[in-house]
Amino acid sequence: MNILVTGATGGIGSALCEELHAQGHRLFITARHDEMLSKKSEQWNAPYQVCDVTDVKSVENLFATVANTFESLDGVAHCVGSILLKPAHITKPLEWEEAVLQNLTSSFWVLRSATKLMQKTGGCIVLTASAAGQIGLPNHDAIGARKAGVIGLTKSAAATYAKKGVRINCVAPGMVDTPLSEKILKNDAARQASENMHPLGRIGQPADVASAMAWLLCDQQSWLTGQVLGVDGGLSAMKMA
Repeated sequence: MNILVTGATGGIGSALCEELHAQGHRLFITARHDEMLSKKSEQWNAPYQVCDVTDVKSVENLFATVANTFESLDGVAHCVGSILLKPAHITKPLEWEEAVLQNLTSSFWVLRSATKLMQKTGGCIVLTASAAGQIGLPNHDAIGARKAGVIGLTKSAAATYAKKGVRINCVAPGMVDTPLSEKILKNDAARQASENMHPLGRIGQPADVASAMAWLLCDQQSWLTGQVLGVDGGLSAMKMA
């Protein structure tokens, strides 16, 4: 398969590329910073392009390059997002806007361009939501709203493009130990509280989410679309006594 991975230098994106590369898929990778991206490109023998996925023109240019690189685009995994743990009353306007851009706007622009390429040949798109988009979690007001938007986008777009053979799903992780969450998890009390919140009693690892995304991308899941896969240690499905 020919697969585009956004956020390829992040914790989950990098783990996903490792898995897909090991499976023999052909990758095109993108992220915001050239230096790390070029190193990953050599590691996975993958063409790359720097892209700001919050900017529609940058995304359109990216997909134009992908279309010129691959004879067809079979899969897209969007591994871009942000974390903001604040109640609404102290969330600054710029923080809200950044949460919208990084999580929902980026997902929409990537899906918009991907579906343009995939309508003739079919394909699969996997977005990244969060457990916070499925259940109410304290101090996740901005992120919960944006991730719920990604879930709504997933389901609506899946219905729109089903007859075109384009499958659209998303993963909804709990807390995952990535560079993005490092500031939170380096505090021992915060890490312990997060571990206790997840019924399986641990923080997720990037490979946990990456393996779920790889599973959704593969052809064997050709009858799956519009689904939200909770990869969250049971967080969104149960409450422990």
